[in-house]
Amino acid sequence: MQANLYFDSMHLPIIERELYQMRPWCPEDASSLVQHANNPKVARNLRDGFPYPYTMNDARKWLEMAGENRTDLILAIEIDGKAAGGIGIHAGKDVYRYNGEIGYWLSEIHWGRGIMSDAVAALVDHAFLQTRWLRIFATIFQHNISSMRVLEKCGFTLEAIHKKTVMKEGELLDEHLFALLKEQWKVNKSRT
Repeated sequence: MQANLYFDSMHLPIIERELYQMRPWCPEDASSLVQHANNPKVARNLRDGFPYPYTMNDARKWLEMAGENRTDLILAIEIDGKAAGGIGIHAGKDVYRYNGEIGYWLSEIHWGRGIMSDAVAALVDHAFLQTRWLRIFATIFQHNISSMRVLEKCGFTLEAIHKKTVMKEGELLDEHLFALLKEQWKVNKSRT
């Protein structure tokens, strides 16, 4: 039974932390989602599927998709009772089935508090303990140094820089590929 966890049908956890919790998204998050996601500084670091401006219609579509998703680990980051960010690991398909791609965002008002570094570390721990994923990776736009630092703090290493790969806001950008192997995660955990 354990071998199929997160690959046939998703079980979404609630992960309690000191400053926040990660939990499944719910329809009641729509207003908070618009409030925190409607920020060009957030959107500029994410793929174009995360729009700016971020409208109530965008929030409803996202929440419907997240509610129907059964293959990916998609969670809200709740701070002070409000969904103020998101984090997820999307399952690889076919020959990439032992890979998960992590992505995340946080409301600008909560930047600089260590929340995202802690959230990435906690979700990676959960994923490596509860799934059969052997590698978790992220792709980061060249200007998003803060996100690169989050991944490095969590044990990820830079595997590649894909030159002029991303078109964002009319600019051709490099994409930095960071990854963490389960075996390296185990070594890192044994040292703490």
